[in-house]
Amino acid sequence: MKYFLITFCLFLGKTSVSGQSSIKDLLSPPFPTSLTGSADGSTIAWVFNERGQRNIYIAFSPDFKAQKLTSYQGDEGIELVNLQLSKDGKKLLFIRGNSVNSKGEPANPAQLQTATDRNIWIAETTLDSLRKIGPGSSPRFSEDGRQFIYINKGEVWHCLSDKNQAGEKLFAVRSGVSVVRWSPDASRIAFAANRGNHAFVGTFDIKNKSITYIDPSIDIDAQPAWSPDGSKLAFMRIPYVFENLPFTPQREGMPWSIRVHDFISGKTNEVWMAKPGRGSVPLDDLPVTDNKLKWTSGNQLIFPWEVSGWQQLYALDIVTGKVKLLTPGAGEIENAEMSTDLTSLYYTTNIGDTDRRHIWNYNFATGTNKQLTSGNIEWSPIPIKKGLVCLYSTSKKPAWPAMVSADGKPTDLAQNLFPATFNSAGLVEPMSIQITATDGMMTPAQIFLPKSNKAGEKHPAIIFIHGGSRRQMLLGFNYSQYYSNAYALNQYFASKGYVVIALNYRSGIGYGLDFREALNYGATGGSEFFDVLGAGLYLKNRADVDASKIALWGGSYGGYLTAMGLSRASDIFACGVDIHGVHDWNEGIRNFVPTYVPEKTPDFKSLAFRSSPESSVDGWKSPVLFIHGDDDRNVNFTETVRMANLLRERNVYFEQLVFPDEIHGFLLYRSWVNAYEATYDFIDRMMMKK
Repeated sequence: MKYFLITFCLFLGKTSVSGQSSIKDLLSPPFPTSLTGSADGSTIAWVFNERGQRNIYIAFSPDFKAQKLTSYQGDEGIELVNLQLSKDGKKLLFIRGNSVNSKGEPANPAQLQTATDRNIWIAETTLDSLRKIGPGSSPRFSEDGRQFIYINKGEVWHCLSDKNQAGEKLFAVRSGVSVVRWSPDASRIAFAANRGNHAFVGTFDIKNKSITYIDPSIDIDAQPAWSPDGSKLAFMRIPYVFENLPFTPQREGMPWSIRVHDFISGKTNEVWMAKPGRGSVPLDDLPVTDNKLKWTSGNQLIFPWEVSGWQQLYALDIVTGKVKLLTPGAGEIENAEMSTDLTSLYYTTNIGDTDRRHIWNYNFATGTNKQLTSGNIEWSPIPIKKGLVCLYSTSKKPAWPAMVSADGKPTDLAQNLFPATFNSAGLVEPMSIQITATDGMMTPAQIFLPKSNKAGEKHPAIIFIHGGSRRQMLLGFNYSQYYSNAYALNQYFASKGYVVIALNYRSGIGYGLDFREALNYGATGGSEFFDVLGAGLYLKNRADVDASKIALWGGSYGGYLTAMGLSRASDIFACGVDIHGVHDWNEGIRNFVPTYVPEKTPDFKSLAFRSSPESSVDGWKSPVLFIHGDDDRNVNFTETVRMANLLRERNVYFEQLVFPDEIHGFLLYRSWVNAYEATYDFIDRMMMKK
């Protein structure tokens, strides 16, 4: 007979045994995001998400003592993003509110009876002053901070910083604007307008109120970047590829190029083009930065290129055309920002320490690199007067803002806000390992061994599978809150006696182009399943693991691979937790590419389905817990509805935890706590039955 359970309980109030933190405690530290600084180095600001209560904190030189700028209350699930300080640090722009779904509805998982849509706000950093500007995104101060622009429904709007007035429409173009950039003298605005199979870069002359498109073409023009004197505009030109679909390997293609428009001569020239082969396709995911093209104080353009098989930074002399590698080494550049005076470059990389991140600086005058931080996981470098501020984490402490000393050691800011309930003594040090996938590929992973691991003891085991797939789990708390939370739950499982593996399967970042663009991955074969199966066999053969008690858990892409493991290897995996997972690639691709019509490409449609867990659902025997928010914009809620019904038809036991109006990356702290307590509770109950 069919046997399934609908799970509505909140799993609250779970207590911990001596020496262990509860899941709620492990998720309790405020998580910092959006760290930013003023150009003069006098002011920094960031957002703390404290158990769902998001507020902006600000600190001034010389002591940079943290002060709370906003006073929002409660776990309301409303985002604070896009912080930007004026050059002198006296004004701050930010956005409060949530993005909309395909129906134009802003997320509202707390079911608030007030508007939750995104609005731009401006604050005086030295006064208790907040002013709502109105709906919009991408706010940007002019160089002097006296005015700012933003995008509102594809139109560009303008507002004066010192006037108590609403914004006014400045200009609009067909199809809307997606990117805006002030010229250094604030006389013009560069913009990008994406029109589907092509995109233009253009400028708006504020005085003449005129629009000029720069060298329009059939390609995708993007990333406009002004030269320091405003006489030139650089941009990327990327050939459009009709058959290019997400979740398919793209190792090479029609080469992209860099073009520069000279406003004095009126001419636009191609100053560089990628070579065929490696690096011919630009990588969207890395580095994570405001603009992938950056000017130095001279005639050099800094740009990312993957010709070596690693995403690294290069300097292009636009006069001679010569290119110089700035960041050599086996590793990838994840963040990159120019110093205010444009004489050096700060970047975050895993060069020399694959499973962590550290901050480096490149000096253009001396042509030398210097590693500024080490030992922990450090990111988001912000130069300040006489120093550096960043975010960092360790294997036993989640992300936190800190000042960096000359020897690279962090000194915590806002130390008084770190909760006393967080017990780092109960956490373990994960270790890097290599797992042999069942097709022979070596797959990196990290293993957490319980402190109670004694010779001869056999423990239950669990494999965590991250999402993305363009992600990487690290040897410590992650820089992303989603994966910082996941790391915390992995630690919790280890504290409860589980052997835990965090699997960095093929198609993730951190290990180079060939690993990321793995052959037959995703919708072209699901080759990542070989990594999951290899990890299961690795655990099964460990002397300290009970081979009958191996579980899977993961979210999004990790939910997909959890479902792949349960549908194709239920003899190895005793149970699993599938959090908002993809179950049919044809549905998953259409969610990102609405124009995708599987019936027009029957061969690919068939391959994509064969690469999906729905195609092997007849082999699914192990129990599973589904967790999903029904306003998910990344993975359609229908994916879980359909898979659950397929399991019902086959009498496969499942439970469910559904969050009405919640999105993919849960906005509510209580959603994270409930989901993770349910995950542990389900897996532990299923293991007890073995």
